[in-house]
Amino acid sequence: MRDVLPDLVGWWKGGDAIGLATVVGTWSSAPRQPGAAMLVGPDDTAVGSVSGGCVESAVYQLAQEVVRSGRPVLQRYGVSDNDAFAVGLTCGGILDVFVEPVSRQTFPQLAEVAADIDGSRPVAVATVVDHPDPARLGARMIIRPAEDSAPQGTMGSPRADAAVADDVRGLLAAGKTELLTYGPDGQRRGAGMRVFAASYAPRPRMLVFGAIDFAAAVARLGTFLGYRVTVCDARPVFATRARFPEVDEVVVDWPHRYLAAEIEAGRIDARTVICVLTHDPKFDVPVLEIALRLPEVGYVGAMGSRRTHDERLQRLREAGLTEQELARLSSPIGLDLGARTPEETAVSIAAEIVGQRWGGNGSRLTEVTGRIHHVASEVRPPG
Repeated sequence: MRDVLPDLVGWWKGGDAIGLATVVGTWSSAPRQPGAAMLVGPDDTAVGSVSGGCVESAVYQLAQEVVRSGRPVLQRYGVSDNDAFAVGLTCGGILDVFVEPVSRQTFPQLAEVAADIDGSRPVAVATVVDHPDPARLGARMIIRPAEDSAPQGTMGSPRADAAVADDVRGLLAAGKTELLTYGPDGQRRGAGMRVFAASYAPRPRMLVFGAIDFAAAVARLGTFLGYRVTVCDARPVFATRARFPEVDEVVVDWPHRYLAAEIEAGRIDARTVICVLTHDPKFDVPVLEIALRLPEVGYVGAMGSRRTHDERLQRLREAGLTEQELARLSSPIGLDLGARTPEETAVSIAAEIVGQRWGGNGSRLTEVTGRIHHVASEVRPPG
């Protein structure tokens, strides 16, 4: 919903009813991830996408019907041998799409949720997308991290509210969006009620240490990939807003001191990406010593030649790092693309970050078999 939020809020503020279609479950080679959304506005304008074009026409028509009837619908889209191109996914995937009418009456908390998202304050929206009682479809709770912050809305019963609030706070802390299954009244063991929990955590961070020309290219790609990018360098002549106009933050400080302060403030998590591009021992060894000892971090990479890498490893060993900690370091940084320019090098670094996140190995797709889209684990669709 994040991508279509400005249009959704604009129509909502105007008092209009909008059809909101959200991908809540995917299996096999589905083209979009859970949370992908499409709107059908009051003037029949379509915004966003749930499948990259495969089933948009069918979802568009369903959203129009849902707005007219006022009744939400959970619809599955896949392929069959007889009808692969009619309203199916030609990639062979399966999507569960929840289509609901959104208005001031059905989603009164939308403005507050949008304000939290815009302000980078974590918030989750839990919606009942499947239930034996049709009246419970579309029931919604707004959940925030603090235990003393009471959820807004209800799943339909105190027992369901307590179970969902507890589980969704855990997902929100990890920045995860998932489809949860309960018994009809929120029983932990059972089936019948499915709840889609969409987490809107602050953007993941990319910390780029070393304000060099390669850093500018890496920072631009980091922004493109959706990271909140910080460039940090101890040299004020290089760490300037004029040299890095597209990043979120430029910091003049010693890298290791800045990273330690961010860790102390709780602003580093398992999604954080750290790129050390200084290739100067007095800068990169102290910051890597801290980064590689973090219990959780998304990626740590360091630039330099193979000779620089070997010398850096020796210094880190002398600083007391274990072989297990050193194994977390991507150095020399990036994939083997034959890159030469800062922009090409940035692509190789970004590709390695994406591959590490999803479990890809950087091979050419034409040379490998099996699924294209990597996932943490394969699950079968219910039903």
